[in-house]
Amino acid sequence: MSHFLSRDRVAVGTAVMLPLAVAAILLPFRVDWSNTNVALVLVVAVVAVAAIGNRVAGALAAVSAFAWFDFFFTLPYYRFTIRSSADVTTAVLLLLVGLVVSQLAVRARRLQVITITDARYLAQIHETAALTQSARTPDAVAARVREQLIEVLDLQECRFEYGTLLGHPPRLEPDGTVMASHRSWDVEQSGLPAEEIELRVFGNGQFYGRFMLRPKPESRPSLQARLVAVTLADQAGRAFGTSQAARRGG
Repeated sequence: MSHFLSRDRVAVGTAVMLPLAVAAILLPFRVDWSNTNVALVLVVAVVAVAAIGNRVAGALAAVSAFAWFDFFFTLPYYRFTIRSSADVTTAVLLLLVGLVVSQLAVRARRLQVITITDARYLAQIHETAALTQSARTPDAVAARVREQLIEVLDLQECRFEYGTLLGHPPRLEPDGTVMASHRSWDVEQSGLPAEEIELRVFGNGQFYGRFMLRPKPESRPSLQARLVAVTLADQAGRAFGTSQAARRGG
């Protein structure tokens, strides 16, 4: 959580300073460069901010670029006033294009992150499914799922309890919601509960045990991550059910 907050602060600071720095670099070429070319370079600076930050940072960068373009490159210089109608048009277009392009850049970055995340989650599920088919004991599957849950849900630790349902800890449900004190817990807003959370394991309709999840402080796994966790637990349950069926058949 603190990592993302730090990154957002850096992005907001960059949104204010980068367009100013670019404008200062271009200032000696004010006579030789057209304002249209200056505006295009400033748009590139806005896109650079959006690529590392969020929508707010991108919008702030666009406003900053507009302001410094006005201050340094339109008559009268060093005042936030524009006399030329052509410069007004260029400045407005700089602002509008900067806003649109910055938002598109943020969206493209998020889609890339989602694609990478989806691929990683799919690999986790595929690995566990293959292990379920090849492992000699379901304990090996449970041990591997425990490691995967720590990674997927950003946990401090995770352990597996066989066949016990003691107490009433918060519970991760099959639909990805977290229930605590008989109500749905807002993970996105509040993070995971600080206490241990149970993730029950069933195979062929029979209860075999539960993973006890201890999250890191302020851990906020996405709904997608929580659903992957449930799927991994289901794979462990399938391994237990298959093993029991094999023993009965033997």
